[in-house]
Amino acid sequence: MATVNKLKILNDPIYGFISIPNSLLYDLIEHPYFQRLRRITQMGISYLVYPGAHHTRFHHAIGCMHLMQKAVQVLRFKNVEISTEEENALYIAILLHDIGHGPFSHAMEESIVEGVHHEEISLFFMNRLNKEFDRKLDLAIQIFQGKYHRKFMLQLISSQLDMDRMDYLKRDSFYSGVAEGNINSERLIQMLNVVNDELVVEEKGIYSVEMFLVGRRLMYWQVYLHKTSVCAEHILVRILKRAKELVQNGEKLWCSEPLQYFLSNQIKFNDFDGEPLDKFALLDDSDIVSAMKAWQFHDDFILSQLSKMIVNRNLLRIKVSEDEQKVNELMFSELEVLKQNTGLTEQEIAYFVFTGQISNQAYSKSKEPIMILKKDGRVKDVLSVSDQLNLKALTKPVTKYYTCYPKSAFES
Repeated sequence: MATVNKLKILNDPIYGFISIPNSLLYDLIEHPYFQRLRRITQMGISYLVYPGAHHTRFHHAIGCMHLMQKAVQVLRFKNVEISTEEENALYIAILLHDIGHGPFSHAMEESIVEGVHHEEISLFFMNRLNKEFDRKLDLAIQIFQGKYHRKFMLQLISSQLDMDRMDYLKRDSFYSGVAEGNINSERLIQMLNVVNDELVVEEKGIYSVEMFLVGRRLMYWQVYLHKTSVCAEHILVRILKRAKELVQNGEKLWCSEPLQYFLSNQIKFNDFDGEPLDKFALLDDSDIVSAMKAWQFHDDFILSQLSKMIVNRNLLRIKVSEDEQKVNELMFSELEVLKQNTGLTEQEIAYFVFTGQISNQAYSKSKEPIMILKKDGRVKDVLSVSDQLNLKALTKPVTKYYTCYPKSAFES
């Protein structure tokens, strides 16, 4: 019987060659749960703004595993003890940290998979895989949940300076073409160290940390919170909510069987680790896109109009302002226009005219801080060490308000 070479090398446009370190990691990557991530875009519907942003959560997860390999190598070189079992657990935890994302994940969490966060679904998947792989994921799950006694290991996976953020900023910058997010992840990792089981950055890496935080702020304003992306995501949320509303009122909608399952059922968190998880594992972007292509011709005016907006990229208009009152006044004005020019009820008009807010905070003082290891051995928060005045400004959340409304008369 032919044997399979599981020590594969992948070619990544960001880092070059990425190696799969052992057969367990290879088998996890080959599993259908993980392969599903090839069919889920990393940046959701942002490709309507940045045409190159079609990279997937598969790309991102593999990139994170690569950065974790570099981090383990650097820390060991600096005499931080990491056992082979701990090393493997770190690779598994970071590889699977996003496995619970669904298609257009944040839109789904606000519409048809309500009350169940993607991190919770990731844990459901990890526990299911742990049974399949003879409990070889035990330590990885402990680290992922923050239950392992070595705190820095969780910080490598989830903190204000983790492998997840380092990869998605650099990767999203590359595929969107927004150069401001091209952080120096290589230098950041080289500057990592551990003091009293907590992750720190050596003082000479302070400028790389500053650029990382500034880059993160710019990427949020220019990419993740780009007004057109925000508008498109809210339209998608309303499409899925309207579809669920119609199905639960007895209306028949064409869509894939897994999507039909979530439209037809109200799934609670405590019920998710069963049939819902099996159905969720079959969902990807194609389910949502193919459904919208069909729904644009549906008899329901709201569902068809909203679906046409996404399929044809003819979105609602969005106005953004720092003045909440101004935004609300515009909303009420547009509500009156639709009331006078259409036969829609106020409840129906709310699908097309709505307000909201977006907030950007690059660094939080209240969350676990990024700690800098000074040359004299003291460990201090990056804010107290940095001479960059702008860095302190990045701790203040900046909130903006928006109104979405139709550009013109509805398409017939």
